[in-house]
Amino acid sequence: MDNNNNSLFQQAKDAFMRFTNMQGNGNNQSSNQQDKQAVQQAIQNAYDHCTPEEKQQLQQLQQQLDNQNFS
Repeated sequence: MDNNNNSLFQQAKDAFMRFTNMQGNGNNQSSNQQDKQAVQQAIQNAYDHCTPEEKQQLQQLQQQLDNQNFS
């Protein structure tokens, strides 16, 4: 695996962590939706270029993201 692929995976994880941390800060729903889309894009970018173990972690992140409640 080259360094760029690892970087994409790390970026996806970091984006997810930032997103979940923001959930408790009372951000409005429209910014949450934009942030969620950015996280999904980061996960997708990393998914195409990562190891099977990383793919499994990304699938778990995506599942957690899909379960986020915006109400």
